[in-house]
Amino acid sequence: MTAQAASHVFFGLNPMWVSTCILAVTYAIIMSEQVNRAIIALIGAGLMIVVGVMDQEEAIKGIDWNTIGLLTGMMILVSVSRRSGMFQYLAIWSAQAAKAHPAGILFILQITTAVLSAFLDNVTTVLLVVPVTMAISTTLKVPAYPYLFAEIFASNIGGTATLIGDPPNILIGSQVGLTFNDFVFHLTPVIVIVMVVQAIMIHLLWGKALRSTVEAQAAVMAMKAIDAIEDWTLLKQALVVLTLVMIGFVLARPLHLEPATIAMLGAAVLMLLDNWEHHSEKAAHNIHQTFGDVEWITIFFFVGLFVVVHGVDVGGLLNLLASKLVAATGGNLAHAGFAILWASAILSAIVDNIPFVATMIPLIKNMAPSFGGADHIQPLWWCLSLGACLGGNGTLIGASANLTVAGIAERNGVPFRFITYTLYAFPMMLVSVAIAHVYVWWRYF
Repeated sequence: MTAQAASHVFFGLNPMWVSTCILAVTYAIIMSEQVNRAIIALIGAGLMIVVGVMDQEEAIKGIDWNTIGLLTGMMILVSVSRRSGMFQYLAIWSAQAAKAHPAGILFILQITTAVLSAFLDNVTTVLLVVPVTMAISTTLKVPAYPYLFAEIFASNIGGTATLIGDPPNILIGSQVGLTFNDFVFHLTPVIVIVMVVQAIMIHLLWGKALRSTVEAQAAVMAMKAIDAIEDWTLLKQALVVLTLVMIGFVLARPLHLEPATIAMLGAAVLMLLDNWEHHSEKAAHNIHQTFGDVEWITIFFFVGLFVVVHGVDVGGLLNLLASKLVAATGGNLAHAGFAILWASAILSAIVDNIPFVATMIPLIKNMAPSFGGADHIQPLWWCLSLGACLGGNGTLIGASANLTVAGIAERNGVPFRFITYTLYAFPMMLVSVAIAHVYVWWRYF
């Protein structure tokens, strides 16, 4: 493919260098956050085709439609389910389960966020939990920062546990053929340990010092969680459909179904049930609202990113890097795994973990022949997932959920400074990756 590509690149330039330059410039502009990342990814994708690195037919082959379908389907499911009020109910219930004690709420909201993030994408989870957290912290008259910081960590840690919890896992699972069950079996055990350790660290850092008045705690306990439920019929429908979708993910392999099919079918069924109960005018409004809630910026960012990364793969850079990495690790699978784990963690704290993982997947695939084939490199996928997802906690730009929380906090008068966050978060992230290192060494190497 490289030789074929070379003849079409402008002025006969080397396709490897051309595609690498496009990738580097695309990533640099994305990191600058001066222009919407979806726009930049799509421009980078267009340039890959226009300059001749590959044609449009080849570019389309690089788009992982399973990832696109899974993300879109889950976004629709969450959008419809959210209108029932179930997530707001869960947040208030969590606060009251801790008897409105600030430290107890800090712990339970972390666990709630982690569990939700295992089944919803991280950005959606924090969008649901953070506004309620702000209201609870205001009522308790305690600083909101510790709660928001803890929820960022919990969302990224909890999302690591399953196929659908974090976009990097969706990418890995879809492009490598790993199932929902594979992620649960291999990653959930270590994530439980990491979550417990992080909760203890956050409690020692902030929880012990959180204090509130008896009157403020009584105000939280007086909240009626049941009032958060706005549509009981929709709640029942959403719970049934979400349960069936989760069962579908678990049984995907014996059913010979892809996650995207399950998610999209579930989304369509829930929209049908939601609109069945309403007159045509209300139904039309709900449909427009649901599709409006889909994060199209994220969807088109993925589309452009897939094409850009595929262009680099076609140009030959990833194959070259894979051979260099194998040589650097002496052909030792464990050394390669540890290198991927720590490099993924550090780099994912510096760049958004989604484009990083999208670049690493074909690189690791190209390493397979050196280690005896695709069946022998599965531990490397778990190292990539753990490194990228946990590493996303290291800085504010490490994962989309981090910036989402920071944005909501700033709009509500809670300062969320990059340096302050990093001084707390980066050492804690290193602890979680160290735990993951011990785990993969013990289990796989």
